[in-house]
Amino acid sequence: MQKFPMTAEGHARLEEELRQLKAEERPAVIRAIAEARAHGDLSENAEYHAARERQSFIEGRIAELETIVPASEIIDVSKFSGDQVKFGAYVTIIDDETEEEKSYRIVGAYEADMKNGSVSMSSPLARALIGKSVGDTVEVPAPGGARAYEIAKVRFR
Repeated sequence: MQKFPMTAEGHARLEEELRQLKAEERPAVIRAIAEARAHGDLSENAEYHAARERQSFIEGRIAELETIVPASEIIDVSKFSGDQVKFGAYVTIIDDETEEEKSYRIVGAYEADMKNGSVSMSSPLARALIGKSVGDTVEVPAPGGARAYEIAKVRFR
């Protein structure tokens, strides 16, 4: 069975999402479908079709999470330290061209969320950073051409 590396926080978020989908979302969509059916003709019933689409999404996500959650390998990043980038590290980088500073956390693929500053360890950025230390410069392939970043800070919480 394939294992999915994950932080404890990411694993807890996925478990909570699975619980919410099963305990709250699934029953709510079943009620919505029953209510829409009560309105009669299903062929032109937009509420019914929307509820069925939502049900399809929920059931698909539940199936996906039921595969991922049990196969997760929780990595205890609290034992990590130093200035070398590893899984679970919070990394601050500086764009060599713009001098813009950005911070990211290297996490597992199923918990990555760029909006919240976490990148998958399999992303080009994370692959370039892993194994490097503070002061190193890395080149990251990007759609507009390669970008160079200097690692300013590495920390673990």
